[in-house]
Amino acid sequence: MPLRSIAYALILACGCGCVSVTGALAGEPADAAGVVKTVKGTVRIEHAGASSGASIGSDVYSSDRIVTGPESSVGVTLRDATLLSAGANTTLELNQFAFNSTTHDGVLNASVKRGSLAVISGKLAKANPDAVRFSTPTTTLGVRGTEFIIEVGDQGENSR
Repeated sequence: MPLRSIAYALILACGCGCVSVTGALAGEPADAAGVVKTVKGTVRIEHAGASSGASIGSDVYSSDRIVTGPESSVGVTLRDATLLSAGANTTLELNQFAFNSTTHDGVLNASVKRGSLAVISGKLAKANPDAVRFSTPTTTLGVRGTEFIIEVGDQGENSR
């Protein structure tokens, strides 16, 4: 199955699980950036020097690193309703995330070190596109659209 088809399937699976993002995240600590909605295979979240297996409902925080294994994937919904779907053998670093649910101000800065990431932008990108950045080893992407896919090869080669 082509990577785009897999990515869109992951986004749909992630999106189907979040009827109300605000309600789903209401009970989590204020500093949590989002929550894991889907997990397939082996997925680790590295937080504050510790590593743990990701499961549905796991919190994701600013500065976390999400790593998927072979034939694995993860779907994360951020507090602003941004959907992130990482494919197999992906390393995603959530460098910085902040979101004010009243004003929709904040920042999203993430890096894809390897692998693939499909994104559907949330409220932050819609209210302030300049506040959202995704980086790879060779490129920085400023978000102007609502859906995109990033692929990073083993040598840091990018394709879209």
